[in-house]
Amino acid sequence: MDEPSPTVDPLTNQFGSLNDLSHELASLQDLAMRGSWRSILDKVSGARSLDLLAKPHDHLIYLSYNVLALTKLRRFSDASNELDSLHDFNSHHYKYETYPKLYHTRSGSMVPFSLRFINAQLPFKLGNRQEGLDRFYLLLNFIRQKIKDKGIHSLQESVKIWRKREVFVLHCLIGQHLGAKEFNVCLDLIRDLINHDYLDPVLVSKLGYIQMQIGDFEGAKGSFHRVETMLNERKNDDSSALSEVEFRNLVNRNKALVFLVGKDYVSAVREYEECMERDPADVVAVNNKALCLMYLRDLSDSIKVLENSLERVPTVALNETLVVNLCSMYELAYVNHSEIKRTLSNWIARVSPDDFDASCTRV
Repeated sequence: MDEPSPTVDPLTNQFGSLNDLSHELASLQDLAMRGSWRSILDKVSGARSLDLLAKPHDHLIYLSYNVLALTKLRRFSDASNELDSLHDFNSHHYKYETYPKLYHTRSGSMVPFSLRFINAQLPFKLGNRQEGLDRFYLLLNFIRQKIKDKGIHSLQESVKIWRKREVFVLHCLIGQHLGAKEFNVCLDLIRDLINHDYLDPVLVSKLGYIQMQIGDFEGAKGSFHRVETMLNERKNDDSSALSEVEFRNLVNRNKALVFLVGKDYVSAVREYEECMERDPADVVAVNNKALCLMYLRDLSDSIKVLENSLERVPTVALNETLVVNLCSMYELAYVNHSEIKRTLSNWIARVSPDDFDASCTRV
């Protein structure tokens, strides 16, 4: 839920299990973690038809999982229609105080943040970029108002979670503007945070990536050096959710990118190998190491890197970009690539989540 009582910080409340929050919520979460989106649709439909959702917030939680599942399955129009059924997120129907007998000590909105996020994301999926941008900027303003309100009431745990949401939404906005080559907008968004001493290592790294794209190579190296300094001094903002390993791998990947742009593929490979030694599931490092080996004309080892990753950590490594690259390498390396890709496609069909796009194998 995204708006608790001003006197109680829900993030410090203790619940015995997810099922204490809503009907069989643990089961829904387990299905989502396994990518069983079709099963989620069945479970939501069953709960609704059997009237198992007793409280207003139960209906919103189940609707959230339903909309997420529809979005994952690329049924964007159905997801949009489901969201439209709510009409107005700020309606009194979705406030705790409207139901005092059910929610004695709670006030504010019971609309999950995930619904607000998907509501902003869906227009992009439906081909309406401007509507999506408008919704994301409205969501960003909504989040920043929450940060201000929670700060006034000294709800520090809530402030932290809303700041993480702020960074998450900013990443999405930057990605959209970056895709449209609106580099100045991206730089303004990132620098605004940095100027307010809001240092997130991923955002500063993204600043470096953008600087590289506009040809500011020295500026990019400066940004990457700043991230490395943050690691060494461990003075990164609490809003960063990076673990020690994730932080160190980010630094190595930034170094590798500098080598890659300079066509020093051997040095880039060394950086990516350090990442993989710490975390074999670092898919960016795995994928980029394979690409570097391909640029070094070592196609056989490049294929082995991707195949080994799929074999060791299939649930993590199985993403469309990695599979597309592997299939492209098969096409370059083997005469009978169609048969090899078909074998890969059959394996993917057995182990992949419901939302995996099997067409990426190009069989």
